[in-house]
Amino acid sequence: MVNGYFNYMSANSESSLLRNGKVLTRRDLNGSDSASKGINLEKHLMNVKDARRSVEGGKIGLDESGFEILDHKTKDRNLDFLDSRLVIDSYYNECAQIVREKSGANCVIPFDHNIRSAKGKKSKKQLSGGQEVQGPAHVVHGDYTLRSAPDRINQLSQRLTRNDTLSSVLDKEERLITKTQANDILAGRRFAIINLWRNIRTIPVETNPIALCNASTVSKQDLVVFEIHYSERIGENYFSKHNERHEWFFYPNMTIDEALLIKQWDSHGDLPTSEEKVSRTKKTTAKPCTFSFHSAFEPSNVREDAADRWSIEVRCVAIF
Repeated sequence: MVNGYFNYMSANSESSLLRNGKVLTRRDLNGSDSASKGINLEKHLMNVKDARRSVEGGKIGLDESGFEILDHKTKDRNLDFLDSRLVIDSYYNECAQIVREKSGANCVIPFDHNIRSAKGKKSKKQLSGGQEVQGPAHVVHGDYTLRSAPDRINQLSQRLTRNDTLSSVLDKEERLITKTQANDILAGRRFAIINLWRNIRTIPVETNPIALCNASTVSKQDLVVFEIHYSERIGENYFSKHNERHEWFFYPNMTIDEALLIKQWDSHGDLPTSEEKVSRTKKTTAKPCTFSFHSAFEPSNVREDAADRWSIEVRCVAIF
């Protein structure tokens, strides 16, 4: 076990499940935030458990804790991950296969990706055919909300906007999700949004590793909607207020030969079903978790000369 500081929303922040215009940012076409409002953060020192030693007892799993790691050698370890078109053409299908096999979904559609590096962000490194390299996200967050998850499904069934990674690849009339699929999902068919996170260097991750919060230790009162205003649409994340119950994990020294699955939303999870978004029919089976909060952090034992982290995350829609 190690410890590290995490950025939470301040204790006096108003808890919220739905958009209210109080916490937001404006994001440009390069993926950088140009203006913000209401983001009041406070640091909390948290213990972070070694997830590699905590597999016993069924605590960790995609539907239990919201995350799971797999041993998986990418087909091309020499792929230039800084070339967006190569990633889309050569790596997206690989991610879809991994997510489909692990989740049991009928169909998996990758639709977006980010490259992250502290040094790459500082130098404003530009991806070939894409936006700028992003820095590690040092705020406790989940990528979707009660509103933004179904909204994203609807958006992917329409013409993509300039902020969408695939907008420069697809034909104007091409859609990632058919209208029939979108209508089925919005009518109650189960879908999930799952990130596949990977170290893209041949040396293990030491700096800014990603920490993952056990979904079962999060309550509704922790949630604060964070709005992301793009040029042509509005997205939403959940930020979190501090809660001593939060149980944090990480995978030390992640290598390029490991794939980390992080659940960003599950329409049949405990949060959306409790908000009467799906059938009120009593269910006898346990509900899967909705999502896992996550954040980059700096472990207390990291070496001063440790190499910078470079990682990729590919977002996938899984349709069941």
